[in-house]
Amino acid sequence: MNSIASIDSELSPSLDQLAPVFKASGDPLRLEILRVLQRDTFGVMELSQIFGVRQSGMSHHLKVLAKAGLLEPQREGNAIFYRRPLRARSQELTDQAVRQVFALVDQVALPDHLNARIREVRDQRADQSQAFFARHAEQFREQQELIAAFEHYAEPVAELVRQKAAQLSGRDSLEIGPGEGAFLAELSRSSRQVVAVDNSRDMLSRAKVACGEAGLDNVELIEGTTDLIRGGQAGRFQLVVANMVLHHVPNPADIFEDAAALMRDGGCLIISDLCSHDQNWAKANCGDLWLGFEPEELTAWAEDAGLSTGETLFIGLRNGFQVQVREFWKHS
Repeated sequence: MNSIASIDSELSPSLDQLAPVFKASGDPLRLEILRVLQRDTFGVMELSQIFGVRQSGMSHHLKVLAKAGLLEPQREGNAIFYRRPLRARSQELTDQAVRQVFALVDQVALPDHLNARIREVRDQRADQSQAFFARHAEQFREQQELIAAFEHYAEPVAELVRQKAAQLSGRDSLEIGPGEGAFLAELSRSSRQVVAVDNSRDMLSRAKVACGEAGLDNVELIEGTTDLIRGGQAGRFQLVVANMVLHHVPNPADIFEDAAALMRDGGCLIISDLCSHDQNWAKANCGDLWLGFEPEELTAWAEDAGLSTGETLFIGLRNGFQVQVREFWKHS
């Protein structure tokens, strides 16, 4: 009898920890929320729009899921967004339970009406970003340098590119979001062909001028997004570069998925972007959709896309921002 009581006392704490996970996930709407947040980060209002639920009701469900450890809140300026927890990759019993819940809900296909509403939200974010660049193309470099001067992040990325010059010889490179084209000369020197894709026509016009002035005859400029070129360019590129782009993208996790599809086996993705910060003025002044990222976020998105982490460099800036330069590899 005593031995049975002893076993019960040993199991109880773990079962007490597991109960909230399964209780919180025991609701069809909450399971759909978890499914939608597989690779996305959405705010309360956005989730209310996606599910057609009043904000108060959605807030209640999100708080229950967050309290159980199935979601975590992420502050973006004055708004709260929700994502799956980054910490849920440990071997703690509750984290194993969380992963099991995610694995099960991810087997269920999202219905068409939810996919359509998710696209609407992403399109709204993209429209917001494009509208900013259309209005402020003239002042973009000046505004961007309030956060980080180009050379602060471009030179470390350029050094990584130079280290890969032998691998790039006779191969093609892709730059996502080239902006005014300041980094294209570096890629042009080490690549057979460079493709640069940007959804801002104004920025591409400036990049075209920059290429003409520098005499870059192996650069192709494409207006669009990475998902639109995946079909025709899959498996083409040895190197993909995204300099200070992710915080302008409606769904940053997609960049990793698209880059993985666009790269050859053995290819490399280099990303420079801001670490998480709380300077909300960047949204209004620089068109930022996101206030930087935790390094663990980028690592998790890369792993989900089948990429492994390479070199990591952190650059502290005098104005309180920090830039992370990250390298990710696609292995066969």
